[in-house]
Amino acid sequence: MSAKLERLIALTERLTEALTADIAALEKGRAQEMRSIAPEMQQLTVLYNREAAGIDPASTRAAPPALRAQLTDATKRFRETLALHGRVLTRMRNASEGLIRAIVTDVEKTRNLSRPYSRTAPTAYARPAGAMIYNSVV
Repeated sequence: MSAKLERLIALTERLTEALTADIAALEKGRAQEMRSIAPEMQQLTVLYNREAAGIDPASTRAAPPALRAQLTDATKRFRETLALHGRVLTRMRNASEGLIRAIVTDVEKTRNLSRPYSRTAPTAYARPAGAMIYNSVV
């Protein structure tokens, strides 16, 4: 059982390192450098899930206290890093979507300004204050 726990600890630490590297890459604005999207990290995640599912909580209590403490600490760091990773990804997605919305809004305003005779009047043109007089002599 100790060997399984040690493998799980090693997997947890490798995944935590990958997530930490992802966070650093995202904060630098280099999403292409994210490690978690690499195929080897995807395989590592599958392996982690398999190992974690194969561990019986009752047998963990029988493990040496130092090993249990190490597993608990590694799991705590992993969960904290995973939560931070999720927050950073959400922040980046919201910023990207906000930037795209701002660009679309600006493009729409520019298009409306260049088409003064469109179906809807552009908001940038001021309407005349008085009534228009129709003169049949043109």
